[in-house]
Amino acid sequence: MDAKRIEALQSTARSVRHHILSLSSQGGCFIGASLSCTDLLVYLYFEYLSIDLSSLDDPERDYVLLSKGHDVPAMYGCFVEKSWLAKDRLANHLKSNDSIYWHPNRNIPGVEFHSGSLGQLPSVGAGIAQDCKMKGRHNRVLVIMGDGELNEGSVWETFLVASNLHLNNLCFVIDRNYFQANVATEDLMPLEPLEEKFKAFGIDVLRINGHDFEELDGAFRKLPFSDKRPSAIICDTVRGKGIPSIERRADRWFVNFSETEVEQLRQELAGGQAAQLNSETLTVR
Repeated sequence: MDAKRIEALQSTARSVRHHILSLSSQGGCFIGASLSCTDLLVYLYFEYLSIDLSSLDDPERDYVLLSKGHDVPAMYGCFVEKSWLAKDRLANHLKSNDSIYWHPNRNIPGVEFHSGSLGQLPSVGAGIAQDCKMKGRHNRVLVIMGDGELNEGSVWETFLVASNLHLNNLCFVIDRNYFQANVATEDLMPLEPLEEKFKAFGIDVLRINGHDFEELDGAFRKLPFSDKRPSAIICDTVRGKGIPSIERRADRWFVNFSETEVEQLRQELAGGQAAQLNSETLTVR
């Protein structure tokens, strides 16, 4: 991937992060994890996926399922940048006149499946992948998951089934930001060694920096990793990425900032004078 393309993706990711901030007031959103998976979703929607609003009925199109549904601000930010969703609709967040709220809703074109109950969509993705296989199609099915989501038993059952069915058209993508809600994953329920666990369940795995577009491109271009097994890509990320004052903070999980606080964070995101903002002045409601 050339430098010009990387710069363009980085610029888009900054714009998406601004859209996420738009949803962090007037009722709030799950900001930390949305910021951690922004670069991943930008890469997928702007570089990798064969999908567009005009191709949603194409039997050969790709599928992307946001199992960690609380990260929908990042998905909707990508939709705005792709002109799938009007920017002014973000102002309808949590209002009764629209379907934009804390989790994905299929009333928003581009959303494949409602989500929010963690551990649900890996099995849905496996079902879609099996259906595509049975119909002789070559669709790519991606399931975006959180690392805390891996504590759900149904997830590991799905991994066993997907491996047994040789679903090489299916890839589980883990946003490994090391937090589950407001607790570090390794303090609550240690996940490591994660790669070895995937391998033990019959899934080929690659681990990368989830904020590096070259590494993202290198990993996804190798899919499938096997012609007989599902794949997994573990993306090591930083909760709150892009806004230093809230990065890696357990209490920056769900936030409801004031408009003044949002503007401060916008300046920080842009690298302005607020870059050294005292994060203790920001309120979590």
